[in-house]
Amino acid sequence: MKRQFDDVMLGSIELFCLAAEHQGFTAAAAIAGVTPAAVSRSIGRLEERLGVRLFVRTTRQIRLTDAGRSYFERCRAALDQLVDAEREAGGQQARASGLLRISVPTTYGHHRLLPMLPAFLQAHPDVKLELHVSNRNIDFGDEGFDLAIRVRAPDDSTLICRHLEDAELVLVASPGYLARNGTPSTLAELAEHDCIQFELPSTGRPIPWLFREDGRDVERLTAGRTTCADDVLAGVTLARHGAGVFQAYRFVVDADLTAGRLTELLAPYGGRSRPYNLLYPHARHVPLKVRAFVDHLLAHKRQWDHAVPLRKIAR
Repeated sequence: MKRQFDDVMLGSIELFCLAAEHQGFTAAAAIAGVTPAAVSRSIGRLEERLGVRLFVRTTRQIRLTDAGRSYFERCRAALDQLVDAEREAGGQQARASGLLRISVPTTYGHHRLLPMLPAFLQAHPDVKLELHVSNRNIDFGDEGFDLAIRVRAPDDSTLICRHLEDAELVLVASPGYLARNGTPSTLAELAEHDCIQFELPSTGRPIPWLFREDGRDVERLTAGRTTCADDVLAGVTLARHGAGVFQAYRFVVDADLTAGRLTELLAPYGGRSRPYNLLYPHARHVPLKVRAFVDHLLAHKRQWDHAVPLRKIAR
């Protein structure tokens, strides 16, 4: 096999990754024990070899170009694999390390993922986390994420999909709103109420509410004066303060229901759910940091499973 990289070039790749991760030549130099000028020269050699600019440089900061971002994510993954391989070959106990980039929706982020992350960081002190808490769909290849949690599993054979849970939906409103407007007893009566809308990012249209009626799964488009975009939790906050009726995940509003800040409505029509899935790229060698996170998340999933009522939840 023909040699592709000499020692200098491999060192340049390591310095490039440090500069990208810490957003500066000076920071990378301090970590590597070299001068900022040495980092600059190394990255210059890489740019000359590749024929592209990896960074946009200003007097105050540097930032990756699109080509630089793509190159960084691939190099970072390759270096992580080399570290894992070296530890395994040397008979050392492998330790998860490196930067882990995770994309998660706001609901699942605040009420499921974020509370369990301090324990993960404590168990894996060499891992750094970069969290993108947003309902925007991401592209693994272009944006360099390691994992994502999404409601809809994409039809993509390059991704591993692990089902996490079927999150039950529940219709809620505040006691104050119901005192002013009455309590609906049928789905048809929702037309008489202010139904808080959530605009689905992928379509730009309000998402239909899901119910079961006469043993059938049904969807209802509702109407109201208030529409939320991007963040479902805004609808919960509006409902809590009396703006109208909203359909949310039970795990999001459980505390509000227990405390009496929200009231469950139309329970006989409930029981529908939406699935949450964990996604990460197929790879011949899954980085140890990804495997460690998946194991940690699935351990918590077992706790959530035990907390779900025994009655069957329909999607």
